[in-house]
Amino acid sequence: MAATSPSSPSQASTASDSDRDLIKQIRSHEFALAELNNLPSSRVVYQINGNIFFRTTVQKATAFEQRKIDTAKAKLQKLNSS
Repeated sequence: MAATSPSSPSQASTASDSDRDLIKQIRSHEFALAELNNLPSSRVVYQINGNIFFRTTVQKATAFEQRKIDTAKAKLQKLNSS
């Protein structure tokens, strides 16, 4: 009877779940970014931070979403490279 590592399939499953979650996050942030790009710069928007909405400008919300995209892409790249 050959010894197999029971954690290997579950680690692969967890990695693919993490990939899918990160891709969903990236798409969500890209969608938000596209919506923000279609608003006039003088428009006031609300950005959620935790469970609270804060009033902010389109430029600040766009920068926040772009940082979120960059972070998620870096995590995805790191996950794929290992």
